[in-house]
Amino acid sequence: MAKNIFLKINAWLHLWLGIVSGIIVIILSITGCILVFEQEIRQLTSPWLHTEKQGEQLAPSVLYKAVANALPNKEIYSIWYHGEGKTVHFSLNSDSMVYVNPYTAEIVAMVHHEDFFHFIEEGHFHLWFPEKIGEPIVGWGTFIFFFLLLSGVIMWWPKRWNKKEINNSFTVKWKARFKRLNYDLHSVLGFYSLTIALIIAVTGLIMSFSWFNNGVYWLSGGVKTERIISKSDTTKNPQLVSLQQVDKAWKKGKNEIGDYNKDQIIVSFPKKASDVIELCVDMHNGSWRYVNLDQHTLKELPSSQYKLKDEQFANWLRRNNFSLHVGAIGGLPTKILFFFISIICASLPITGFYIWWGRWKKKIRKRRKQLISNIQA
Repeated sequence: MAKNIFLKINAWLHLWLGIVSGIIVIILSITGCILVFEQEIRQLTSPWLHTEKQGEQLAPSVLYKAVANALPNKEIYSIWYHGEGKTVHFSLNSDSMVYVNPYTAEIVAMVHHEDFFHFIEEGHFHLWFPEKIGEPIVGWGTFIFFFLLLSGVIMWWPKRWNKKEINNSFTVKWKARFKRLNYDLHSVLGFYSLTIALIIAVTGLIMSFSWFNNGVYWLSGGVKTERIISKSDTTKNPQLVSLQQVDKAWKKGKNEIGDYNKDQIIVSFPKKASDVIELCVDMHNGSWRYVNLDQHTLKELPSSQYKLKDEQFANWLRRNNFSLHVGAIGGLPTKILFFFISIICASLPITGFYIWWGRWKKKIRKRRKQLISNIQA
């Protein structure tokens, strides 16, 4: 008796929460499909990202001066080397990103950051609403989707594990009538996509809610510690260092600190004597490592992140959250897998709505017949 009540409540919640969150899930899934291959699409459609290799890349100081001369009223924050045969781009107080040939110091392009992918990101992060409104909607929509995945497994679970039930639960009947095919596309494909869909949902919730993030961190064995904020030692060196010191930090990052994709590195430009020189290295499969150097001594500071291989599991999981969310953790194969799972996730509200619509129309027809029968009687 209690089991039947539980199953009825679960089915009711699955139906109505699915209807409430359907549009949100469709938008997040479709925009997610596009963002999975954002970098690959950019590489194919953005000629300013590529340049002919011409010897060694110029140091940050040389490229900094070229941009500063061309844009004297802009404040330059950092430089991002994307690798051999590719332009570098500067982060500065501007609506545009500045791309520079790292071999000639020539400014190749200034591209407004509000492009197609920026539009897609706004949809994925806050449904094109103002952030204060859209982000909570996305977060709770993702939470509902997480619940729907679990309640869906309960509804999918075979009543008996005989041959017929197993065949119905694990096989899509492609030659069946549309109504049956639609049901299988919802139920069977929903089950097969469950593991990856749960990963997408959980990693999305980690990015949406600090309480969920902290909860997962604690469950995975993490111990909360005070955040370390490092500064450069100004007791002996009270003056801001020259750009040549940034060049040395860049070389140290490439030759001594980074393990993966050593020619891909972000280097910051300190603005005052206490600022650190921040490096971003080991950009590989959607993860990265921040290393802070004392700008005067180039000594690695305590606020620097460990190498991923040396991290405890909880910290490894937290730092790989983005990589897991977009499927980049295993490179192109996992990206393709996550792409197709996202398509299935986008289809689930549609196939689920059609199931409900068919059952609702059936009830309406039954009530009409009953009403006509009562009138005739």
